This record gives sequence, structure tokens and C-alpha cells, in this order.
Amino acid sequence: MQRQPDQRQELGAFLRSRRERLTPDEVGLPSTGRRRTPGLRREELALLAGISATWYTYLEQGRDIRASDQVLDALASVLRLDGYERGHLFRLAGHAPADEADEPEPLAAEAAAVPPLLQPHPAYIIGGTYDVLSHNQAAGELFPHLTAATADRPANFARWVFLEPAARDVLVDWEPDARGLLARLRTLAGRHPGDPRYTRLIDELKAGSPEVRAWWPRYDVQDRHGGRKRLRHPRRGTVDYAYTAFHLAGAPDQTLVIYSDDRETAG
Repeated sequence: MQRQPDQRQELGAFLRSRRERLTPDEVGLPSTGRRRTPGLRREELALLAGISATWYTYLEQGRDIRASDQVLDALASVLRLDGYERGHLFRLAGHAPADEADEPEPLAAEAAAVPPLLQPHPAYIIGGTYDVLSHNQAAGELFPHLTAATADRPANFARWVFLEPAARDVLVDWEPDARGLLARLRTLAGRHPGDPRYTRLIDELKAGSPEVRAWWPRYDVQDRHGGRKRLRHPRRGTVDYAYTAFHLAGAPDQTLVIYSDDRETAG
């Protein structure tokens, strides 16, 4: 992935800010008296990371050069970046963090407790790749087989829509609903270029769904939003639901979705 000039400048600014917060003592270098600028010098950081001082200077200046995963790992280690900072470094450099693919998406316990509180209204929380992170009983009833999951295959709303036969019965207007979901998935994938979680999911959807294979090249994009859906309830038949989407504070890719029936709210 080619990085844009603004992104290269942001990468340089981020590296500089983290370099300036470290002292020679913290990394085991001898103190050389008073310094004109705070933190480590560029050549000191380059030495500790095992890279050329000139090459690192170009990187911090925002020049159009590409750092390998190994170099980014070395810089993250020397700069003592935490997990979030390391991920931010990799993304600015045009890489997906290596560990982003394997770790389940975390959900705060207080957020996970919200969908059960909204019973009997169907409610669930989905992550950036549409993994279902939390749900209530009403959602499990309305969307059959959605919440089935295994240790290596989490419940996933996009997978359910395109690969679960029951979805075409539950979603009365399956095609426009499915097109909209795919456009939203495309938007989210664009915010995480190179992230293998999205690559794997999209490849799986393409392999199993002729509609995804036909629609994906059209490059439709759409943000997550509320609206209305006609859903076929297992006991009540076709119901016109209003649904609302709320982004979680501190985790903008995670979304709480709540369905309400006008007949329920009217009373």
C-alpha cells in the first residue's frame, strides 16, 4: 500500500514524539551532558534499532521510503511502545500489525452487558469486521444461527447475511439489505488497508457468495447508520423494524445495534 504525503508526515511526527520522550539513561546509554533537544538523538535511536542513521532520518522527515515489519518491530521495541502505539505505528507505515489478525477483538465488560439490558428489543454489538461481540436473547431468536460460534470462527453478521440460508428468509428485502452491508464492509476495510482480518473475511464471502463476487468490484461505500428493515420473526411473521446504530466511545469500529417495533413502542 502506498502511503500518502500527509501520512508520511504523520509517521515522522509520531516517531519524533516517541523518541523525544526517552532519555539515554532509560535505554542504557551514557549521559553526555546537556542536550539542546529532549530525548534521544536520531543517531542513538538508529543505533539501538540496528538501522542506518541517515535512513532513519529520512523516515522521520516523511520521505517516501518503506520500512519493513522487522524495522518497525525494532523501532517499537526501542521506543517502548505499548500495544496500541505499536498498532498505530504499523498503520501509519502502511502495514497491519502482525498480531491484529489473531487476537479476538476486545469488548469492554460494561459494553458487553448492554444488549441483555435491552431485552425484549433485539440488540447486539458488532466489531469492525462484523463479528458479533455481544447479543441478547431476542437477537438470537430473530436471527437464527447468527450467534453460533466456535473457538476459531466467531459469530459474524456479514457471514450470516451472505452464507447462512436462513438470512434470505429473515431479511424480507434481502438484496438491498445485503448490498448495503457489503458497502459498509467496503468502507470499514478501506479504513484498515492491509488488515488480514478483512482480507480473510472478504475472501471467504467471495468464495461462498456469487453476489459478493459480482458486487464487490462495483466499489460501493456506505457508513453505518440507522434505518428500517422488514424482518420475518419466527413467531410474529413479517415485522417492520426501526433500527438504530450507536458507535461505542473509545472503540469507533464497534457498534451497538438496537431493533424496535412500532407496535411495541406505541403502547
